[in-house]
Amino acid sequence: MTKKISTFQEFKLNKQLLLAIEELGYEEPTPIQQKAIPLIQAGHDLMGVAQTGTGKTAAFVLPILMKIKYAQGSNLKALILAPTRELAMQIDKNIIELAKYTDIRHVCAYGGVGPKNQIEQINEGLDILVATPGRFMDIYLKGELVVKELKTMVLDEADKMMDMGFMPQIRKILEIIPVKRQNLLFSATMPEKVLNLSHEFLEFPEKVEVAPQATTSEMIQQEFYKIPNFKTKINLLEKFFEDQESFNRVIIFSKTKETANNIFKFLSRKAEGEARVIHSNKAQNTRINAIEAFKKGEVRFLVATDVASRGLDVSMVSHVINFDVPYIYEDYVHRIGRTGRAKNEGFALTFVTEADLYHLRKIEKLIRRPIPEAKLPKDLNIEATPFIEKQEMARAIDAQKKKENPDYKGAFHEKKKIAKGTMKGKKSLKGGRPSHKTGLKSRKTGQR
Repeated sequence: MTKKISTFQEFKLNKQLLLAIEELGYEEPTPIQQKAIPLIQAGHDLMGVAQTGTGKTAAFVLPILMKIKYAQGSNLKALILAPTRELAMQIDKNIIELAKYTDIRHVCAYGGVGPKNQIEQINEGLDILVATPGRFMDIYLKGELVVKELKTMVLDEADKMMDMGFMPQIRKILEIIPVKRQNLLFSATMPEKVLNLSHEFLEFPEKVEVAPQATTSEMIQQEFYKIPNFKTKINLLEKFFEDQESFNRVIIFSKTKETANNIFKFLSRKAEGEARVIHSNKAQNTRINAIEAFKKGEVRFLVATDVASRGLDVSMVSHVINFDVPYIYEDYVHRIGRTGRAKNEGFALTFVTEADLYHLRKIEKLIRRPIPEAKLPKDLNIEATPFIEKQEMARAIDAQKKKENPDYKGAFHEKKKIAKGTMKGKKSLKGGRPSHKTGLKSRKTGQR
């Protein structure tokens, strides 16, 4: 058990790191830093469970910088893998800030742009590489990376790695890097698939957990609005848009790129220049510029798919709006973690259709707390649900019921059953009364 640490000096960091920490205004280590840093410094493999915004990046970056101390040789010493380019860039930004008084060399490598510049930087000499798994393998297979001196490997946001299907690439990376190394795994949640990964990735790890798995920050007020359809969601968004004082810096999450684009078009029509949109179809420079404009307060609204739910470190986000309920339930935790950061109060509002209620209850089970329902504004224009949207929701509810009860045949089956029963009744009634023709035959028979 680690002792309570109240200052960064107690970690016995060098002067260069302490000076950078002081300039950043960090006065005392966060709980994850207090628990993780001594264990990493002692050489243990580590499994860290910490929700976003808890300072976990510095929890592994500081010990790595202390271990490397200064630029040496030309080959890689530490590898940090992240699931998205946004998160990779955020980690690299942390390294820039903390290593500013050292000569330690680091490169951030990710897809969406050509690898040429990244390879050139690597060839100039490298101590730390922050990379997405795909780009790491691309550069390695080109023969541009020497990994024989690698001493530390970090897997950040392991749960997202699993959700995004990076497991085959991670296994390939584990095959090519030295067996003797220190391994650090960090995740906001610890589902079974991440536990399985930890068994093959870590050796006799220490586990640190600063909050129960998949909990949300107490600084975030969570509510949901029950809304019948897409158009009514847009109308409610318009209501929020009018309140400029409260909704001053808002991230709106959608499930699909198409929905994100539609929300962006709507916001742009209402006030040109007030919103930006980011998703996987946007060029890397466009995404970077959008995030920077949002960080600087130049735009009020950032519309995003889940590509931005992790690695987006913006202070003073007033609200996170889940325009769509995420069906990967852990993403809810990461989405709303964009607000309520650094001990600031935040609000997380979720738009829920009838078909989404099933998923909302699963999210409540995951975070172990109920999400209260908010009342819709009295003057909200509630639109009629189009037939196609109604059908889609009915199919989704059917699928949910089948998942919970394999014997459930579906609403269509029930309607068919009712219809058959009605037809049978009509036939029975028909059989009980002789037809006009039958009656005639009988009379004829009688006459004969």
